[in-house]
Amino acid sequence: MRRIYSILVENRSGVLCKVAGLFWRRCFNIESIVVGETDDKSVSNMIIVSSGDQRTLEQIEKQLNKKLDVIKVKTFNETESINRELLLVKIKYNRTNRRDIMENCDIMGARIVDMSGNLMTIQMCDTPERVQIFINTLKVVSIVEIARSGAVAMTKCSE
Repeated sequence: MRRIYSILVENRSGVLCKVAGLFWRRCFNIESIVVGETDDKSVSNMIIVSSGDQRTLEQIEKQLNKKLDVIKVKTFNETESINRELLLVKIKYNRTNRRDIMENCDIMGARIVDMSGNLMTIQMCDTPERVQIFINTLKVVSIVEIARSGAVAMTKCSE
């Protein structure tokens, strides 16, 4: 079972270490973590994706709420949220596969952001599942390097 935690924290040094330390000490799993400032520069938003059984996920939320630097914790699952992940992938290409790669990018909504004689860097921002599908389509070419951001998530609008 997976859960997404959106955690508003005080934006100061050491807060990320304290939150990560909580996961480490209790042997909780972190699948991804993304941190960034909010519109208020004194507050940051941490998006942590974690997995475990129901009891473990509830324990994570309780422990996060006890932290002094934590302002607010919101939890939700993947069906209640909009998730996006950024991918940068550098691949080797040649004349025979260049057109196929470009068509794949068009189909999947990815963009070529840098090119040289035999290397190309592709950017994609989509759901984690679609990012993985795109990576799988590129496995037929030579992948040189991959950088993924981890999930950024927000609850869906409700009316």
